[in-house]
Amino acid sequence: MIRKITLIAAGALIGAVSVTAVHSFGTSAVAANSETYKQLSIFGDVFERVRAQYVTPPEESDLVENAINGMLTSLDPHSSFLNAKDADEMRTQTRGEFGGLGIEVTLDTDSELVKVITPIDDTPASRAGVLAGDLISEIDGEPVRGLNLTQAVEKMRGPVGSSIDLTVLREGADAPIDIVITRAIIKVKAVKFRVEDDIGYIRVISFTEKTYDDLQDAIDSIEGEVPDEKLKGFILDLRLNPGGLLDQAINVSDAFLDRGEIVSTRGRNPEETRRYNSRPGDLTDGKPIVVLVNGGSASASEIVAGALQDHKRATVVGTRSFGKGSVQTIIPLGENGALRLTTALYYTPSGKSIQGTGISPDITVQQPLPEELQGRVRQTGESELRGHIQGQDETDEGSGSIAYVPPEAEDDEQLGYALSLIRGEKTDPSYPPNPNQTAVKAPKKADTKTE
Repeated sequence: MIRKITLIAAGALIGAVSVTAVHSFGTSAVAANSETYKQLSIFGDVFERVRAQYVTPPEESDLVENAINGMLTSLDPHSSFLNAKDADEMRTQTRGEFGGLGIEVTLDTDSELVKVITPIDDTPASRAGVLAGDLISEIDGEPVRGLNLTQAVEKMRGPVGSSIDLTVLREGADAPIDIVITRAIIKVKAVKFRVEDDIGYIRVISFTEKTYDDLQDAIDSIEGEVPDEKLKGFILDLRLNPGGLLDQAINVSDAFLDRGEIVSTRGRNPEETRRYNSRPGDLTDGKPIVVLVNGGSASASEIVAGALQDHKRATVVGTRSFGKGSVQTIIPLGENGALRLTTALYYTPSGKSIQGTGISPDITVQQPLPEELQGRVRQTGESELRGHIQGQDETDEGSGSIAYVPPEAEDDEQLGYALSLIRGEKTDPSYPPNPNQTAVKAPKKADTKTE
């Protein structure tokens, strides 16, 4: 599959299965025993011998960072150490805005140059005259060929207000074109939407600090464009959504629910259990909803799909989601960065663990792969990750499915099915869902905290 990066502060990468928890958990400190201190003494001895005797002088900070990461990655695939630079990058991603150019790029394998997929409207790149299809051959006079995509993106990053000189090759131009761009704050739209005649289509790309506000704007715009008597429903597309902030997943779920639990998180101790409940008010006034998921729907997107499915508020269509049901708490370490540590697991309102199982759609609709991708794209899911936490409901079936969405809507069979379902051109017992048949049970009062 083509790999692309949106350069909205000159290109932040959102982890495919990353969820940042915005709350903190209580910790119970247990004094280390003498054996633990003995092991730490061994680590110190090994570190000193490597530092003093390795064939070439090692970078001591790298040794420590790699040792810490080795400890964390032995726990599960999502716990890790973030150095100061990585921690700052993570904060930038979750804010949903940062300094950059405003172009979406990929690596052109034929030319080994960075290809512009599209300049984002009203950004420094679009105003400077960058066009879709341009091939970036030089960045500030340095050749791009030989760099991978991440390295090229890194070179295009810089402080707001600073300038960058791009040399581009453009089809039809007789010579390379030099374009000077001044970096600026670019606001990333976490939600995209459009009207499909009598249906509102809303795609949630990721869960950043701006997701709920963008969702609210999308619903208002759709309802302003389509009269209420004509608007038949909404499609909420969560495919290829890697997750993001827990509070935003809760807010998005709450936007469509009038009552009931949205999600619970359960840690190692019973007193750490937290339940998050919806508040009165449905932004769509009860209009029918179809949620689209696939193997690229992970974590926060699974929370939303699971909440709407359990409460029979929406019909879930597509293929099984990724199955990342763990909470990562970000623990700041001052100037040294941050610790991303798995501290709890998610549970849907009916008490089902997402971990290693994912969300099973009410209606399974496979999306065929184009011929050029057949045999090259395989099913992926949390259950296939080495060292993943075994989910309480995990079976041999595992989690995940093919994560592919066609670039053209007319080739999108999952979307087409959802449109036909809402319009009544297709029928299924799962649509419309019956709220009276919900499997959600009231939580036990003794072990809950409501936030």
